Amino acid sequence: MKAILLFLTFLTGAISAFAQQGTLSGKVKDKTTGEPIIGATVAITNTSQGATTNVEGNYTISLAPGTYKVSVTYVSYKPQVFEQVQVSAGQPTNLNITLEEAATTLEAVTVTAARQTNTEVALISELKSSNVVVSGMSAEQIVRAQDRDAAEVVKRIPGITIMDNRFIVVRGLSERYNSVMLNDALSPSSEVDVRAFSFDILPTSVIDRVLIYKSPAPELPGDFAGGAIKIYTKNTVNQNATTFGFSTSYRGGTTFEDFNTYAGSKTDFLGFDNGTRKLPASFPTISAFQNNSSNAQKAQLGKQLPNIWKINTIAAAPDLRLNFGMNRLFRLGDKKLSSITALSYTNSRQNLFITRNNYTRYVPERGKEVNWSYQDDLSSQTARVGLLQNFSLSLNPRSKLEFRNLFNQIGIEEATIRTGQQRDYFNEEEKNYFLRYESRSIFTSQLQGTHTSGNDKNIFTWNTGFNYIGRQEPDLRRVRTTREVGSEGPYEPVIPTASSSAANAGRFYSDLSEKGFIASGELEHIFGAPDSTETENNLRLKVGFYGERKDRAFNSRYFGYIFPFGSTADREAVTRQPLEQTFAPANLDAENGIILDELTRVNDRYSAANTLGAGYFSLAKKINNFNLYGGLRGEYNYRQLTAEDFSGNANVNDPQFYLLPSLNTAYNFNDRSLLRLAYGMTINRPEFREQASFSFYDFIENASIRGNSALKTATVHNLDMRYEFYPSPSELLSVGVFYKKFFNPIETIIQSGSGSTPIYSFANAAEATNVGVEAEVRKSLRDISEKEFIQNHSLVLNASYIHSRVDLGANADVALQDRKRALMGQSPYILNGGLYYQNDDNGWQYALLYNVLGKRIYRVGSADTNPTVYEMPRNVIDFSVTKSFQNGIQLKAGVQDIFNQSFRFMQDTDQNGKITGFDDPIRNFNRGTYTTLGINYNF
Repeated sequence: MKAILLFLTFLTGAISAFAQQGTLSGKVKDKTTGEPIIGATVAITNTSQGATTNVEGNYTISLAPGTYKVSVTYVSYKPQVFEQVQVSAGQPTNLNITLEEAATTLEAVTVTAARQTNTEVALISELKSSNVVVSGMSAEQIVRAQDRDAAEVVKRIPGITIMDNRFIVVRGLSERYNSVMLNDALSPSSEVDVRAFSFDILPTSVIDRVLIYKSPAPELPGDFAGGAIKIYTKNTVNQNATTFGFSTSYRGGTTFEDFNTYAGSKTDFLGFDNGTRKLPASFPTISAFQNNSSNAQKAQLGKQLPNIWKINTIAAAPDLRLNFGMNRLFRLGDKKLSSITALSYTNSRQNLFITRNNYTRYVPERGKEVNWSYQDDLSSQTARVGLLQNFSLSLNPRSKLEFRNLFNQIGIEEATIRTGQQRDYFNEEEKNYFLRYESRSIFTSQLQGTHTSGNDKNIFTWNTGFNYIGRQEPDLRRVRTTREVGSEGPYEPVIPTASSSAANAGRFYSDLSEKGFIASGELEHIFGAPDSTETENNLRLKVGFYGERKDRAFNSRYFGYIFPFGSTADREAVTRQPLEQTFAPANLDAENGIILDELTRVNDRYSAANTLGAGYFSLAKKINNFNLYGGLRGEYNYRQLTAEDFSGNANVNDPQFYLLPSLNTAYNFNDRSLLRLAYGMTINRPEFREQASFSFYDFIENASIRGNSALKTATVHNLDMRYEFYPSPSELLSVGVFYKKFFNPIETIIQSGSGSTPIYSFANAAEATNVGVEAEVRKSLRDISEKEFIQNHSLVLNASYIHSRVDLGANADVALQDRKRALMGQSPYILNGGLYYQNDDNGWQYALLYNVLGKRIYRVGSADTNPTVYEMPRNVIDFSVTKSFQNGIQLKAGVQDIFNQSFRFMQDTDQNGKITGFDDPIRNFNRGTYTTLGINYNF
């Protein structure tokens, strides 16, 4: 909270400083004809400040008092330079400019230029001209921060935090309340258990800009409450270029340290399993295995599975990252074709030593009682391959086609050794093993066209595309081994007789695939005389549609190991061997050993489909100083899900239609400042997984997750007000407040509060509210000092303060939870800061970045047994430096998480809503400081 107050104090000072600036403005005209020149660049030499002329040839630049050198350029015109231009505080300086055509003329050639979108100036221009409340980050800022993927990028945007290092939380609302769009098309969920897009799959090398829309609009998806996140990939080039990059990284506590691993497949380094872990094609179906297989056959089937249980210890190698980029520009007669190719490869490792505890609710008469206490030694290796291939074809100055393709393949291998005890087995100590491999694939392909009529009054954009998500967990193995407390004997795997359990010794296979097809179109018409070029005040009409069909299939199988009835095996001889011998083919014997047992249930699979059809219209009109933008969106959604639970069918057949109005207004005080006010209604639909009755035991969380087919769609009313001030094309100051009212919000609940393994499910609360304030500053330091070193710095600060409250009502499903509490995952405050230095003359640049967020609910507790768990604040500081040479070589170095503060998860043991010294640590670990050194070469 002190940090927020300090930031707001700085904000007040910044407003005062901005107010002392002067302005340089004027008009740029053709010397011969006297007509205004649209798109001319007026730049302050040796600075990042400047402006482009509007449709009337006018420009305005906010500057600190002083004398400046001004240059003016435009294609096919002679440049103009003004050596001494005096700007006074609080006063306008007028500089009208005439440009003369260059002596060399171009006959029968039309010159067109692609709008640059990846710079800070371009981004701020887009934020300023937007009809809605929006925040963002440009590729220029991303490069300076040296973030590795989209998850690291978005956490630096106002009101944004990241959970589990990959899921986005907007304004305190968890990942399920956000819609993610790749190049204007909805992206599929990349997860099995939650509705979420995993932002770590997108390397920063392919990102052009990231925009987060926080107020509803007719053309935005209706299914969001936190934000509609648009990630645009690079698509247009103006010249040929080839780049190659290599970097290596050292992580404290991991690199060159002992690292757990196991024998995998030969293609693991490419992010996918080559079939080594896959169930054999000849394996019987679930029914055939359970009903038609004898014990002898089950033993033989067990021998077909790879006997990979041994964990090997090696020294962890440094991380490796490679990237290759190629931009090409082709002339096809009077047409221009640009191609962008980006190939990236990552192989990284992470050791985590995690302390895990779980306590029951505190009762003074009994004191503190532990459910379980474990130490995890977790080693994780991630291989990622990414390929982007985008094409842009300019058919003529008024028509353009864009073909975008993105593919990512990620493979994650984990080996965990867990030691400790749990309450249900108080006389035993455990040593458990968990071997896991996850493969994720995402592919998106889009073809988009933009066409403008000859009189510029009609703009038609259409888009069609295909999405694919694949996620496989082949041969997840876990085994629980025990021995008596204090014993020096070997740990023995727990293998029961007749009735097996995958939690003791078992294998799990799952496969999810989802395909989606999208189509959209939008027509914008500008009312007014056909020959009019001054369209800023004209009425604008947009009409459009969006259609999407996606189909998902999920299948899984469980297997356990048992000693069958009638077995004459020497149990100790089997279980007192190393694991790779216990489960070796020699011990898979119906009479003298163990057999494989099918544990798959009817609810371990589901299929689902969703059809979405949306239509919308909007009107935009400028009346004096007011910008009005509003409209109506209608969405028809039909969700179908086929699944079973233990009582029979648990199918979902849910057609719905919603009308979603929105209104965005802005009052322009002048060319540099405006006030926005917005209202809109949105919805939040259940995700497939949240409605599927499939139940899965999560080894890492030590909990089971189960769906609820009775979930209802939530409705949300959104209010926003924001003041924005733009001192210059590269600077921004904004302060805003927001309010959200939810009806039937979807929350994670504890369905069972007894025992040492909780069950998490999903339910609708009665209602919830979310209110907060956000502030952001992007400020150049050029006007606060005459020293060049200080002038080359810029500052980016943003902060949020948020309060939320969920009212669970009288819902019996949530009777075990606190009746009123904050939203799960909501931080009461967020603070980001960045100090950037850039000197184009000598090629040096660096960035010093800071991030902190307030404590937030990580797991919602129950009133009778399991108290709420909070994730505690941690201060994160990153530093990066880059040196560019004229021969195209660029050296980069960076240190992330310099403080390496612990990730701490605390249980509110006494359930008073506060974390004090009395409360207990539930989980604690350190990721390690991460140091990177790399080189890029531009051909």
